[in-house]
Amino acid sequence: MLLQNSLCALLTACLLVDHVAFATLSPSDKGKAKKTKEIKVKTGPLSSNVYERGLVQGEPSARDIIVENGAYYEETSQKLFEGKVLGFVTPWNNRGYDVAKIWGAKFDFVSPVWLQVLRKGPKQYEIGGVHDIDDGWAKDVKKAGLSIRNRVVPRVLFDRFTDRDFSQLLTYPEERSIVAKLLLATIRKHKFDGFVLEVWSQLAARVEDNYLIGLVEEICNTLTAASYDCILVIPPARKETYDLFSRKHFETLAPTVTAFSLMTYDFSSVQRPGANAPLYWVRNAVLHICPDGTDNLAEKRAKILLGLNMYGSDFTPNGGQPIVAHEYLALLKHLKGHLTYDEHDVENFFEVKTSNGRHMVFYPTLFSIDERLKLARELGTGISIWELGQGLDYFYDLF
Repeated sequence: MLLQNSLCALLTACLLVDHVAFATLSPSDKGKAKKTKEIKVKTGPLSSNVYERGLVQGEPSARDIIVENGAYYEETSQKLFEGKVLGFVTPWNNRGYDVAKIWGAKFDFVSPVWLQVLRKGPKQYEIGGVHDIDDGWAKDVKKAGLSIRNRVVPRVLFDRFTDRDFSQLLTYPEERSIVAKLLLATIRKHKFDGFVLEVWSQLAARVEDNYLIGLVEEICNTLTAASYDCILVIPPARKETYDLFSRKHFETLAPTVTAFSLMTYDFSSVQRPGANAPLYWVRNAVLHICPDGTDNLAEKRAKILLGLNMYGSDFTPNGGQPIVAHEYLALLKHLKGHLTYDEHDVENFFEVKTSNGRHMVFYPTLFSIDERLKLARELGTGISIWELGQGLDYFYDLF
């Protein structure tokens, strides 16, 4: 009820934004602000983890988060989560590169977002984004994760394809074979361990299922036959796109695909402010494609990598936007007291007013992440993190 009231207030503010007078600090307030004692934050490795430090709380205080978030357990190679963990890294978020090396032994798969398949003409394809490839970094990541034999599997998507390009690729077996062999050659050249394939959301509901399944099978069979990984990114079930990826699709592709990266985040939007990934929705997304009672349940569930966001959302009367760690901490400094816990969605949020307006902020906490890891253990799935470097350093104590 508290969350519903807060959202109603925010939406009302959206309607009245043109008539709102925002508060500003008076000269005396500014003077007081200067006298406020600066909070001393902790950073770097410590001899105890977040559980031992008593930080996994349903309603953490803003002060505790600000003070503790940069300090983490010194045994960075200790893996607590039993399932497979995939972590994405992007070139536009350099912190992710460091996270993948520091905690390399916690991530079974590390997927740098580097590459694209480009179509240059009939039966002519090339790989774009090769300038982003950092072979030295990939070696460092694998060295850090040697204890679990982690694998570097760059994400690849189909970029700048026209409808005609896709039609040619999907229709003609020779075109699909050329793409699959090109991907295999790229893996061997750069000593990757496979690819994360992002194509389903681009084409699902636009083409007949058998064509899209044929493309995925061609690529994944080519890679897995050579002992490389082929992970497929898939959308979660939503009311508006319930069968974009269905149980039938999952059952058909499970024998071919190494794992499925299930994008269980971005549940809310500017039009519908709220939680990033309500826990009940995450559960239902898994059950939608692999319900209880499925044959070989444990084996199939282990192939599902439950999506976990490391970013948050900042909703304002003017709209909203995604936020990452430093933006979250800047907003959190305006909060006195504790974050609010929403029992229905099993997420934390808070509301503050700053010099540029009112904010309702949703962002992961140790508690919300821990609850999703418990769900993954209960269901027998792995985890897919989007993305490394967007979260707080002490989050990785949980994995």
